[in-house]
Amino acid sequence: MAATDTAARPRRAVRALGRLHAVRIALTAWLGRPLASFHLVLAVFGLLTVLGLVMVLSASPVASLNTPGSGLYTIFKKQLLYVLVGSVLFWLALRVPLPRIRQFSPTAMVIGVLLLVAVLTPLGARLNGTQSWFKFGPFSFQPVEVCKLALALWGAHVLVVKRTVLHKYRHLLVPVVPVALLMFALVMLQPDLGGTVTLGVVLIALLWFAGAPLRLFGALAAGGLAGVALLAVGTAYRLDRVVSFLSPDEDLSGKSYQAVQAQLALADGGLFGRGLGQGPSKFNFLPNVHNDFIFALIGDELGFLGCGLVLGLFAMLAVVGMRIATRNIDPWIRMVAATLTVWLVAQAAINIGYVVGLLPVTGITLPLISSGGTSVVVTMLVFGILANCARHEPEAVSALRSQGPGRFGKFMRLPAPDPYQPPKKRKPARPSAPPRGADRPTGLSQRRGAPPAEHRGRAPERNGYGRAGGGAPLARQKASRGNPRTAKGGRR
Repeated sequence: MAATDTAARPRRAVRALGRLHAVRIALTAWLGRPLASFHLVLAVFGLLTVLGLVMVLSASPVASLNTPGSGLYTIFKKQLLYVLVGSVLFWLALRVPLPRIRQFSPTAMVIGVLLLVAVLTPLGARLNGTQSWFKFGPFSFQPVEVCKLALALWGAHVLVVKRTVLHKYRHLLVPVVPVALLMFALVMLQPDLGGTVTLGVVLIALLWFAGAPLRLFGALAAGGLAGVALLAVGTAYRLDRVVSFLSPDEDLSGKSYQAVQAQLALADGGLFGRGLGQGPSKFNFLPNVHNDFIFALIGDELGFLGCGLVLGLFAMLAVVGMRIATRNIDPWIRMVAATLTVWLVAQAAINIGYVVGLLPVTGITLPLISSGGTSVVVTMLVFGILANCARHEPEAVSALRSQGPGRFGKFMRLPAPDPYQPPKKRKPARPSAPPRGADRPTGLSQRRGAPPAEHRGRAPERNGYGRAGGGAPLARQKASRGNPRTAKGGRR
């Protein structure tokens, strides 16, 4: 029996290795398909959207009942409506040609700056200590979310147009950095710390993928830290968040209450969680559980496995977004795909970081999962642009134009993407000829190897093919025309 068991173990190990090898080959073959990036973006987008709706439904009833004039599912119904609006924008971003989106980016940038100015006027509304909203009845709109997307699209457009001169600082920085600093100033006047941080992430990603030198990022980091510190001490509740992060054990029932309750919810969930809808943290124990701290509720109800699912989805988004950027040949699509990916993944990392206690609380939502109208709508629009970028990979363009749009493309009525056409290079202007018959050559003509003055006025000799320079002289050419052997066959 012992010998039989010993002989069976290597066979089982060989079978297991064979299965792993077969799975790896199948996965590699699937990833090599032309539309693999497109399908992966759709999968991540669908899973995050469904998970977000489920968790908002689980977290929102208590908050809805605590809001005067609200029903049991008021917050969830608003979230569902925002998801429907975002789905329409996702379809439009997937359908509109990317060159048209690029042409619209300067207009979107101007509109975004005007909205940031308008929100500081009496047209804006003040919520949660910041005047960064437009209110339309029960709905609200935050313009800084639109400005992030506008900065990514327009900044990539400007940097790609000027890519041949980006080695000079004045072309690298102007006009992207001054316009971004203007947006930072307008957002800081609201004041909105989370919006300022995410705008900075978009700007840094643009300059990084444009190839800016590392010393520039040091200056930007110093300025960014100074701005964040100014915003942190500007209001009392932000200062309390910083103090509670630096000394979390001093005021457990006051300044540190929210951060401590989030960590307790994550710890109580264990491996599998308490069950969907069974987490006690949403019953007035954890403020803003349906919004900024929804990741803590995921850990409380779905456990470590639920948190791992969220982390895995955003890690897959990072890999797929960079895959789309590297597989495209259009420089604008490459920069846009990479910048949007860094924006979404960095926003998720900041949110998860302050929930688990690694960062101070900044009020940044978890993309597609947290409750929030403008954030959800804009994030779904960003996913639509990413999916459109995936359809513009060269292999995907070839497959879609030769084999048809496929089932999903027919259902969504998606047009076939156009192949990338590089811009035509401008021909350099021809230098003007020097004046003929000059008695004395100038210094410039001597440096450029111009012929001496005595040869400039002489007409060049031409050969039989009408070209100046060497070849048979004119007399020999005339003689060859009179030769019957040569004339019989015509011109050689």
